[in-house]
Amino acid sequence: MASILKAQKANATKADKGKGKRKADDMEVDVEETEIIEPKKFKKNKQRVLLLSSRGITHRMRHLMNDLEALLPQVKKDSKLDSKSQLHLLPELADLNNCNNTLYFEARRHEDLYLWAAKTPNGPSIKMHVQNVHTMDELKMTGNCLKGSRGLLSFDKAFEDTEWGQLTKEVFTQIFGVPSTARRAKPFIDHILTFSIVDSKIWFRNFQIMEKDPLQPNGTPQTTLVEIGPRFVLTPIRIFEGAFGGATVFSNPEFVSPASVRSAIRREKGGRYNDRKDAQEESARRKEMRKRGEDELAVSKVFA
Repeated sequence: MASILKAQKANATKADKGKGKRKADDMEVDVEETEIIEPKKFKKNKQRVLLLSSRGITHRMRHLMNDLEALLPQVKKDSKLDSKSQLHLLPELADLNNCNNTLYFEARRHEDLYLWAAKTPNGPSIKMHVQNVHTMDELKMTGNCLKGSRGLLSFDKAFEDTEWGQLTKEVFTQIFGVPSTARRAKPFIDHILTFSIVDSKIWFRNFQIMEKDPLQPNGTPQTTLVEIGPRFVLTPIRIFEGAFGGATVFSNPEFVSPASVRSAIRREKGGRYNDRKDAQEESARRKEMRKRGEDELAVSKVFA
């Protein structure tokens, strides 16, 4: 019986193979009439940001960079750049780190901080002065968000009024917008990054989206915003056509550098010193004019 069953199975497999071949041979397929349906290819948002600074940054600047790194999961942090004059090396560093955006913090004397936001390697790039920096540790806000979560971007309507505002909005959208395909990004949206223009300056704030009141967790859901931090103010200085250089597309005529402000204060102090010396000389001259001459009945002449 076993041998008969084996023979039947072998004959059945041979018959099936033969039928399959005949069916394949008998099928007439018209290649020209068949429609080839290709799957739609969605364009992936591959935005990676290189974050680095120059030598000489303070602890507050370093904490601000750490806060931005925590907010943006697509950031790759690099070591400090030794030379401040060789900015043409930054596009090469971004290319080596496979990044198409760069945030470069440049430290100057007297704790002056400048921020470069650039699209690498072809540009454009924006140079801004950073003021009123407050990190997450300094603010001690009650808000909190998931590390690595994606955030919504909110821009003021004033960005659409000027050409430099539109260009800045596009650059910030590509730098601060977290792509859904980022390796360290979480599939949650629980905070909002706001950019507002007030007095020709860009104000940065970060808020958490609260769906429920923490005091009444079982109550009706009410969407509120709670500030997390960090916060800082950016004053645009110039917009260049290329990455960290090139032709000037926009120049802010209202910007006054901190170095010129300090030099004006020193000149004012020097002017006050000169006025004080002139007043002393004038007082000495008046004293000499008020002196009386020697009298004939003076003590020195009578008892000589």
